[in-house]
Amino acid sequence: MSTKNSEKIGVLVMSYGTPVSMDEIESYYTHIRRGNPPTPEQLQDLTDRYKAIVGGVFPLRKNTDDQVQALQDALNQKMSEADISFKCFQGLKHAPPFIEDGISNMHAEGITQAVGIVLAPHYSIMSVGSYIKRAEARAKELGITMSFVHSYHLHPSLIEALAIRVESKLALFAEAGALRDDVKVLFGAHSLPARILEMGDPYQDQLLETSKAVAEKVGIHNWQFTWQSAGRTAEPWLGPDILETLQELSTEQVEDVLVAPVGFVSDHLEVLYDLDIEAKTVAKELDMRLMRIDSLNTDPLYMEALSDTIIKIWEKEL
Repeated sequence: MSTKNSEKIGVLVMSYGTPVSMDEIESYYTHIRRGNPPTPEQLQDLTDRYKAIVGGVFPLRKNTDDQVQALQDALNQKMSEADISFKCFQGLKHAPPFIEDGISNMHAEGITQAVGIVLAPHYSIMSVGSYIKRAEARAKELGITMSFVHSYHLHPSLIEALAIRVESKLALFAEAGALRDDVKVLFGAHSLPARILEMGDPYQDQLLETSKAVAEKVGIHNWQFTWQSAGRTAEPWLGPDILETLQELSTEQVEDVLVAPVGFVSDHLEVLYDLDIEAKTVAKELDMRLMRIDSLNTDPLYMEALSDTIIKIWEKEL
């Protein structure tokens, strides 16, 4: 380990990004579409979704800001007895500060060694891999030595945090009169193009491993995996989608459903709209009772999983 005492270690905390206000939705959407502006209909659809969840007030970016600050606090608390400090920098895929901005900000503070981590526990070359590729390129340009966390999907603290959330919601179902074993638990995540399976991508397997670990810790057997938020493109995406799954469960006379979106770590559009509005609307039409586990956000156990993983990478590779 080449780090000297008193040296500041950079941590690039990467995530997808979100607009900071309604006025920035168009530029954000254009960036997602690789510089191609959305059609008026596409823009209206996305704007309506944001309006439905934020009502004109835009707290979504604060969720990530809070996670970055909480992670920095957790890291420095762990290292309080060593003469080492960590400084977290945010790097977003589709909104400023972009991933490259985060690296540049590190460089401006004289940081020469850093660890990169994505606020997504499961690796895919199309998601986490693309973040790392951009960060590596910029770090190389600026002479920063970086190591990266690729996944942390089975970290004990992550599994514990998710299990606590599943258990607490199952208790609410029981209070409402449902039998625990009758509640169908749907673990889920953001869909990706189905071609990742032909590439040997670990994304689906890691998600199933997380789901199985949480189910075993909670002691549940009545569960399955589903997908959500697939892109609107011509190519096939991983499925079935949760809305299709709810329809299928309805034909099986399932009345109580708990959604555990283990692929997401904070409250944002795919959780607050796709699940809390869209999926709940479908469930109501099917006369189902649907609940969702609370998002991890700044949960101390999640911060423990992140900080522990980062420190281990730093100790091993830098």
